[in-house]
Amino acid sequence: MSLLHHDHPWLGLDVEDTAIGRRGTLRAIAPDSDQRSRVVAWLHPPGGGTEWTTDPDSLTDLAPVTPGTRPAT
Repeated sequence: MSLLHHDHPWLGLDVEDTAIGRRGTLRAIAPDSDQRSRVVAWLHPPGGGTEWTTDPDSLTDLAPVTPGTRPAT
């Protein structure tokens, strides 16, 4: 993957960030922009807004995958 991004089976899907109790769409697993040696999950809030980062181990509660929510491969 480009830009040092890592592959993850939940990319493009709705997940919960248990560190803050917030849901968002997993956009990337990639190095932190401030600490390049630290890999973080990049999440986007439903309906738009400011993206945030969290530890990939904090991701849980994957939304059910249906034909309408399956990310493009």
